[in-house]
Amino acid sequence: MDLVDKQVAHEVFGEGKVVKCDDSYVKVSFLSGHREFVFPDAFGKYLTLVDPKARSFVGRLVQRKTKELKERQEKLEELRNLREARRRRRVELERRKGRKIHPQSQSVFWCEKEEHDSIFEEWSVSTGVIGSGPRAGEPRRLSRVGLNTACLLTARDRDEPEKKRRILGAFMIGGAMSNDGRICAHPEYRLRLSNQESQKMLFWNYYVNTRYPHKMTWNTGRHRYFDNIWMAQILQGIVSMKEGPQEQELAQRFLRYFCSMNDIEEDEIPKPEGPLVKA
Repeated sequence: MDLVDKQVAHEVFGEGKVVKCDDSYVKVSFLSGHREFVFPDAFGKYLTLVDPKARSFVGRLVQRKTKELKERQEKLEELRNLREARRRRRVELERRKGRKIHPQSQSVFWCEKEEHDSIFEEWSVSTGVIGSGPRAGEPRRLSRVGLNTACLLTARDRDEPEKKRRILGAFMIGGAMSNDGRICAHPEYRLRLSNQESQKMLFWNYYVNTRYPHKMTWNTGRHRYFDNIWMAQILQGIVSMKEGPQEQELAQRFLRYFCSMNDIEEDEIPKPEGPLVKA
């Protein structure tokens, strides 16, 4: 729409007439002289068109420009956040330079049915006790447990075959193991799967007994160390399984943090090769 000769009103200069308008500026003639304004930003702030159709036309232009500006700002903010994340990543890698990460520093637990609720209510798991010898009855100490490692919680019913072992949840470790042998979860990076989700996340899709890769045997004991990559695969599987955007975002943050702490490139995580996958 051509705005030349359209009547406008200004809160200070009074009534005027548009004498020139392009994509950047509008020039208005007032009794006090000619004035230039940014177009279309000035409309709705300083200038008001008398003609309703012209006013509606310019209003749509202002809305469109406001939307475009907001989108540009969001993209810039996203770019700044990405750059900051990369900067933090470089700083973290530099800080941890020279620190050797054990390739099997994650912990997996066999959780008994009667303790499932308490584990997730308290967000901690017991390492169990030493069964024999001079230290019998003392809490088991796990040497590889640390802030950069995760705990995986698994279970199977006593009358089920081992291949039915399912993943109940996982958490990053929130600090040193307590004197009574309990490992506490990080306040943010923790996940509990629903019963339906747990049935889909079977442990032996991921875990491989390196000595007997085709066997699915746990035998005895409460705890195992397992591979960092397997943990990344499990978290990636949880991310792809989650349907709600909030839960998916939580799982994605968990995966991102875990990979950062264990020097794993998220886009280079291999596909699972557990015995169930190959069966």
